[in-house]
Amino acid sequence: MHRSNRLFEIIQILRAAPGPVTADVLAEQLEVSVRTIYRDISALQAMRTPIEGEAGLGYLMRRGYDLPPLNFDLEELEALRVGLSMLERTGDSALQQAAKRICQKIEDLHDPAEWLQVAPWGAPLDDAERGCVSKSGLRATIRQEQKLRLTYRDEAGRETERVVRPVALIYHLECTMLAAWCELRGGFRHFRTDRIWTCDWLEDRFVGQGAALREVWHQQNRWEDRDRTFNSASNAQGTAEIT
Repeated sequence: MHRSNRLFEIIQILRAAPGPVTADVLAEQLEVSVRTIYRDISALQAMRTPIEGEAGLGYLMRRGYDLPPLNFDLEELEALRVGLSMLERTGDSALQQAAKRICQKIEDLHDPAEWLQVAPWGAPLDDAERGCVSKSGLRATIRQEQKLRLTYRDEAGRETERVVRPVALIYHLECTMLAAWCELRGGFRHFRTDRIWTCDWLEDRFVGQGAALREVWHQQNRWEDRDRTFNSASNAQGTAEIT
């Protein structure tokens, strides 16, 4: 997480907290060291952010430090609440935590809407023991245009090792797919994240190529979508996962 984003999140956590929050708790939530939290708090205090407290006792935000009202109408707020709740289905724990923080900000400024409910069932949560790699990590490699070495097990249990250039993450109802240029196959392939058994970040990058690869991938997907529609109308067997 970039430092400016982390400073913003510290402010939001302290604003929402009912009492003092220790550096240990902040460090755990933001996945950084306690020493980093101490430095961030000092930086915020130097910028005259009204944070009170000290190391070992916890920190709190002085009353009156708030964000301006969110300028959304009722329909927009309900759309946000439903959309954020549907992130529970992605199995992406980092996005789920971000959604909860956004929901808390909305609740701070507007009446609750418990009558809006979304079923949580969907893709499995990130779980290395079951082969579910971190979706947050995959998103980072796409942004940084960094190659990955994957150990992948298909539906039949066949295992292959691939070096790929990740270009997109696709959230389906029951699974999440990584779209990538596969150097083993010499083409684009889609990998279910819950079947990626190991995932290593490589030093090799493809900086400057990500957008071009994504455009080609989008063009291919448009043709594949058209083929799927035709095949469905012809009662043909649907296209399966491409590995």
